[in-house]
Amino acid sequence: MKVERTDIRLYADVKKVLLRYLDFGLNPDRINPIVEYVLSLDQDQIDLELKKIYADFGDRHFDLKGQFLNNFSRINSMVSQALSESQKMLLGSYFTHEYSIQASALFNPSIVAHPDQSGVEEGGLKFIMSLRATGEGHISSVAFCSGEIDESGKVILHQMENKLTSGKVDIKGDAYTVDFDPKTAISSRVLFPQLPSERMGMEDVRFVEIEDEGSYVGTYTAYSGTDIRPQLIVTEDFQRFEIGGLKGTMATNKGLALFPRKVNGRYAMIGRQGGRSLSIMFSDSLYEWNDSAPLQIPQRGWEMLQIGNNGSPIETEAGWLLLTHGVGPMRKYTLSMSLLDLEDPSKVIASLDQPLLSPNEEEREGYVPNVLYTCGMIVHAGTLFIPYAMSDSAISFAKVSIQDVLNELTK
Repeated sequence: MKVERTDIRLYADVKKVLLRYLDFGLNPDRINPIVEYVLSLDQDQIDLELKKIYADFGDRHFDLKGQFLNNFSRINSMVSQALSESQKMLLGSYFTHEYSIQASALFNPSIVAHPDQSGVEEGGLKFIMSLRATGEGHISSVAFCSGEIDESGKVILHQMENKLTSGKVDIKGDAYTVDFDPKTAISSRVLFPQLPSERMGMEDVRFVEIEDEGSYVGTYTAYSGTDIRPQLIVTEDFQRFEIGGLKGTMATNKGLALFPRKVNGRYAMIGRQGGRSLSIMFSDSLYEWNDSAPLQIPQRGWEMLQIGNNGSPIETEAGWLLLTHGVGPMRKYTLSMSLLDLEDPSKVIASLDQPLLSPNEEEREGYVPNVLYTCGMIVHAGTLFIPYAMSDSAISFAKVSIQDVLNELTK
């Protein structure tokens, strides 16, 4: 098979900073001295301090004033007297900090067709790509970018914005919504951990467009710092996101990926219960999963440690095309393909005898060496486009003819 690597390199950018609340709890030893200091300043001194802050940070963020006032509200109960708006803003600035979401790594992309295809030239396709961004303390969040595939098959990434926003968050129990101003570019939007279950990361989102439902659903791993659990992100437009946990005895482990449509009237999902082999699940509910069966076990040396899925399968006339990874000696991650029966995807028709992609000399060096990984692929004009992470240190694209893959699987 001819697999073409592109020269695209998308690297982590330490300049991608998000405003966060600097949380000391309601510790009077940390908060009271700051309150007393601000109260000791006259109005001219406060105005001067705010002017300096805006000179340093005003061009780096959306609505700095609103962020300061919001963070002041988090410590408002520690203040015993009424304050002016400028006093609140200055106080809020002391309990605000920048977090560089990509300071450690940018990796593990997934990709879907953009919900708005307006402005695309004939024969082209616009897409949205989700990215796992990891910063200080190895906290992972979900970043986004967009791009196009033109008629010739060239992949073009759109320019990414510098300012970031985590949107308006509304938490209700163990679920929450995030709303973004539609005027903000997709590359400005960040889903940052909000719940205790995900406080150390939202990892490896696998987005898929669900046919006939008008929605995109992303499965991801929530990491609390000690425990992992699978959760869902549901959106229609990548402006409003509904985020919450999955239920059921089979809602466990990492690497869940939904099929793009129901199979025989039921939702279907690929999983990895047990940690080493692939499984398949079916459910009447998108949010509850109790039915699981073994699907594929490691058979070859390059996948003997474990196999897992790398995103939602793609439907072809020959069957469901599933992108997988195999882990072999020296914890080397390679990408491969399997073909599942169209009517009964619990049956594996075939899998590649050799990896589709294995890390070359450039790709093997990075934050986590010898790893090729992705969370999805997209098909356009008979070609599979696979964005993938190079040892957790850069993102590139590869492309291969669907027919070539099917010929190799069915020969």
